[in-house]
Amino acid sequence: MTSLHQEHPTHAHAHGPDCGHAQVSHGDHLDYAHDGHLHREHAGHWDECEPAGHAAHENHDHAHGPACGHEAVRHGDHVDYVHDGHRHAEHDGHYDDH
Repeated sequence: MTSLHQEHPTHAHAHGPDCGHAQVSHGDHLDYAHDGHLHREHAGHWDECEPAGHAAHENHDHAHGPACGHEAVRHGDHVDYVHDGHRHAEHDGHYDDH
C-alpha cells in the first residue's frame, strides 16, 4: 500500500509528543490525527497521510468498538482503531489496514 504525497499547505501547527493530537505509528514515521485526517512531517512541511488502495486485514477476529481497549482515532467519516501499530477501519464486514 502506498501513500499519496499531498502537502497540507496552510498547516502552522507543529505536531509532537505534547501537541494534544493522537499519534499513530505508520511504518517508519508517526502520523498525527488532526481534524479528521492524518498529518506526517516531510521535508519541512506537513503532508496529508492517506493510504491509496484497499487492503483488507485478513484473519482479524477482534471486533473494534468503544470498549475494545484500542485507541479510537476520528478519520474523515469514520473511526479507525489503533491496533498492533496500524489503524483498522471497519469496511463491508471486515477491517481494512490503513
